[in-house]
Amino acid sequence: MSGRRAGGRLWNSRPSLYVRSAPGTFIWLAVLLATTIIQHSVTPERLQTILGAQSTNIRHLGDDPVHVLITSLFWLDGYYWLPYLLLYCIFHVPAERWLGTRLWLAVGLIAHVSATFVSEGVLYWAIEHDRASETLVNVRDIGVSYFLAGIIGVLTFHIARPWRWLYLAGMLVLFCAPLLANVTFTGIGHLSSLLIGLACYPLIRTSPQVQWSPAASLARFRTRSDRRFPTVGSTPAEEDEL
Repeated sequence: MSGRRAGGRLWNSRPSLYVRSAPGTFIWLAVLLATTIIQHSVTPERLQTILGAQSTNIRHLGDDPVHVLITSLFWLDGYYWLPYLLLYCIFHVPAERWLGTRLWLAVGLIAHVSATFVSEGVLYWAIEHDRASETLVNVRDIGVSYFLAGIIGVLTFHIARPWRWLYLAGMLVLFCAPLLANVTFTGIGHLSSLLIGLACYPLIRTSPQVQWSPAASLARFRTRSDRRFPTVGSTPAEEDEL
């Protein structure tokens, strides 16, 4: 009996409720954790082979696009998983809660697939016009960043005005700045994903119109803090009436 109660408390705890509020995000994170562990456990040569096989480069997109577009979403181009945990909690969790798992997944996949073809299309054009080396048809291009950038874009519509425009301006600066310094096909892909996420607005118009306001969130936080930690020397209202 005590075990059931403990299990019930754990199931209804805040961490459990938080994870269950965005199941797609946390299942994905679990898979990424597993593949990151694999990256740490194999030799560098074997890792190059594994990541190369999942790459959405020009050659693989021509041979088996569906396979690489899917498998590239389950590998990180690097050894570090924790930064992605933070980014997923900041962007994917609120987006999945707001849109629902299916629509969140649809928007992210649209951005991921479309931006991949845009960026690789630009690279193909550059190769054809002798602006880039032919060896780049086999370049390694994996990861979850295009999906994430698309969600960052669509989240603009979940933020209340005028904060929405500040958020959008900040994201545009963040995604455009690398291109001003050095134009790369990856940078083009990231900016394309952001814009594609914004273009998904017609898909999400029927979603709940609850918008997030930083000012309102701060006010709620202050109210909760005041209730938990009342000012020293303050007197409850009932005592004032006496």
